[in-house]
Amino acid sequence: MAEGMNGKRFLFVLRRFPIGGPQALEALDAALTAAAFDQPVRLLFLDDGVWQLKRGQPAASGRSPMALLGSLALYDIAAPPWVERESLEERGLTPQELTIEVTVLARDRVAALLDDCDVLLNL
Repeated sequence: MAEGMNGKRFLFVLRRFPIGGPQALEALDAALTAAAFDQPVRLLFLDDGVWQLKRGQPAASGRSPMALLGSLALYDIAAPPWVERESLEERGLTPQELTIEVTVLARDRVAALLDDCDVLLNL
């Protein structure tokens, strides 16, 4: 990961189901806000957070995670987000069903990813 002005690398771990509350969208908003301030931001989708990426996901509270996910490149979050393979498999999803390109990561590689960040936000 490239380093930002303050040398901090941010990793946002998104675990929440996109419907049933504002937390999932707020987590994406927080990631985009950090990126807007020239911080290097990466995203990791785990557990029910993988549902945020599923194509055709209904909007919660009138806002869709798809609109936010579609703007990742505008905020210089250019690298595809990581998605834990086992989280997809446990929910019967495949990368082809997701709305954006992702990098699939095996569960046993997640710890190394977490160790490679300076700021971890587990949302």
